[in-house]
Amino acid sequence: MFGFGILSAITFLPLVGAALILMVPGESEAGKNNIRWIALWTTLVVFGLSLYAWSQFVPGVADFQFLEEKAWFGSGLSYKMGVDGISFPFVVLTAFLMPFCIAASWDSIQSRVKSYMICFLVLETLMIGVFCALDLVLFYLFFEGGLIPMFIIIGVWGGKRRIYASFKFFLYTLVGSLLMLIAILAMYSQTRTTDITTLLHTQFDPGLQKYLWLAFFASFAVKMPMWPVHTWLPDAHVEAPTAGSVILAGILLKMGGYGFIRFSLPMFPDASHYFAPLVFALSVIAIIYTSLVALVQEDIKKLIAYSSVAHMGFVTMGLFAMTQQAVQGAVFQMVSHGLVSGALFLCVGVIYDRMHTREVAAYGGIVVKMPIYATAFMVFTMANVGLPGTSGFVGEFLTLLGTFLVNGWVVFFATTGVILSAAYALYLYWRVVFGKLEKPSLQGLTDLDTREMLIMAPLVVLTIFYGVHPGPILDACSGSVAELIKGYDAALTLTKTAALSLH
Repeated sequence: MFGFGILSAITFLPLVGAALILMVPGESEAGKNNIRWIALWTTLVVFGLSLYAWSQFVPGVADFQFLEEKAWFGSGLSYKMGVDGISFPFVVLTAFLMPFCIAASWDSIQSRVKSYMICFLVLETLMIGVFCALDLVLFYLFFEGGLIPMFIIIGVWGGKRRIYASFKFFLYTLVGSLLMLIAILAMYSQTRTTDITTLLHTQFDPGLQKYLWLAFFASFAVKMPMWPVHTWLPDAHVEAPTAGSVILAGILLKMGGYGFIRFSLPMFPDASHYFAPLVFALSVIAIIYTSLVALVQEDIKKLIAYSSVAHMGFVTMGLFAMTQQAVQGAVFQMVSHGLVSGALFLCVGVIYDRMHTREVAAYGGIVVKMPIYATAFMVFTMANVGLPGTSGFVGEFLTLLGTFLVNGWVVFFATTGVILSAAYALYLYWRVVFGKLEKPSLQGLTDLDTREMLIMAPLVVLTIFYGVHPGPILDACSGSVAELIKGYDAALTLTKTAALSLH
């Protein structure tokens, strides 16, 4: 129906939109508006296609669906696409967030509008490709390619320290990914294939697994980012335009967690088991340390950025616990965090467009002038805290529950992060929204306009919907997660048996 297939259509359609934008004269105001509309309609069509594919997707099945495969470079390398219950929610999440990014940039981006929209459409193709690729080389091209448009977005349309932030982001993520490239070459030399579906059932030597695991870990830990390689994230968030921050928090961070699920855990089970205590320690430190750092931030964006690092700590903790509840909770937490953190950055963008400052001290009492905004901001703040009834609760609860079955002390320390998240999130909300409206600069504030309400409303609805009905995501990934854990346990048993027979 779609030539190559529906996944290719979803992945590469944004490039068609980018090509159309290239042909539009963009100097006049009318030209800029045409460019914005082309970008918006392109992302909406991509989202519509992803919803159609979701309606055809069979939940709870471990096998990859919508498979496409064509010969590419030869020698075992192919163009292979497919999704399962773990990857497909991220495809839909990416397609869902992109129209909001275009709409949020409608008025705030006035310079080089053509280049800006092309960067976002190219970035959408590369992000969706990461979650659809079933060939290691193809995955690597999409994974690394996403660095370039995001580097440009931060470096050109960012804040005062945008050059520093963009280079820091680029160098951190590039160095980690180069180690992953070396590991991919080593895996190919061993197996003569880069087919992910084949490699998922390949048993590598336990000694080699540790080196391969560390190489992949270097890339995914930076991408998430895990403590202590998280320092690029606050700078990137603070300097990025609003839509750039939404994509950074909503999608790019999730690529690290997705990498752990797709590669580290199933392909290197012995090494994953061996290094699990290290991941637990780093996760707990991230949850507690970055929550404490968030408490003292005076820049709203930086506070939310540090909270993202803390929430990703729950994800890594749940993944390496390797129980059904913990891994499903980690997948759900990533999807939920994509919605909630993206929404929080959009909320920051709303008041920044009016006041041109992100300093907490510049605000106070804005509920008087912006009651609708205050209500939306409250929903997302509560979800960030993990309040029952919001999507933020489900993921955190399941990761804690599943990890408790493995290590109670890790859960004990991680739970302090839940308390700290309530402290910094509610403290921020109180200082920005409540209190007396005394500052003269705030007197002219206006509430959400129609465009901003259309952006916020779906995010509010989904945050509450998935809080009370998490089934669609949990059911979708249940079969893939069960298969992952079954293969992981079988590999560990095989290794133990081999070790006993040697003795």
